[in-house]
Amino acid sequence: MPALILAAHGTRSVAGEETLSALTRTVARARPGRRVELSYLEISSPLLADVLDAVRGPVVVVPLLLAGGYHVHIDLPDVIAEHRPDAVVAGWLGPHRLLTSVLARKLARAGLRSTDAVVLGAAGSSDPAALADVRAAAHQLAVRLARPVTAAFASAGSPSLEEAMERLGSTPAARVAIASYVLAPGFFHDRLAAAGAGLVSEPLGADPDVAALIWHRYDEALRGRRTMPQPARASQR
Repeated sequence: MPALILAAHGTRSVAGEETLSALTRTVARARPGRRVELSYLEISSPLLADVLDAVRGPVVVVPLLLAGGYHVHIDLPDVIAEHRPDAVVAGWLGPHRLLTSVLARKLARAGLRSTDAVVLGAAGSSDPAALADVRAAAHQLAVRLARPVTAAFASAGSPSLEEAMERLGSTPAARVAIASYVLAPGFFHDRLAAAGAGLVSEPLGADPDVAALIWHRYDEALRGRRTMPQPARASQR
């Protein structure tokens, strides 16, 4: 079977890299005997380009990204077109019911109350389709929790995390709870933790449901035999 190459964004957080390594081990344990390699698009090592060069035989690349955007549509195609145009490329992870399950469990573990207002805190993007992915994930979580969930963004996107916190702070809700829609500790989870919410859940991390979703994307890609299209160019992220 083709090797599975996980393509993460990259982080300067040691804890973030450790979490992604733990996720990779969880993925590998789910299907013993399959080759699973972790790589990064930037900042961390090994870089995706180096892993693509080193792995012989067919490969499936699964982006460890929760929504579409610049990295999916520009960075990833650029690297694959140069190093492994034969690679089969899976879709990004979210939204998906397995992620909803992880989010709900993380919130419950953090102490979510029935009176809390809930925010799905995400990194953000200048790509409207990526923001729509996050809002769809917020809708799925709202259905699971049977209460409204506001999608908010720590960088690009509206409403910003600050705007959402200000708006919800003026409601009768006892406190605001942030569901962390990030895979690992790092810059964006730090932004969520510093927003002043009553509770902030842990990142999605090395949860078995995240690993199951990664294999689901791998299987989908193989069924479709989808190779990466030629890279598009963009002037901004």
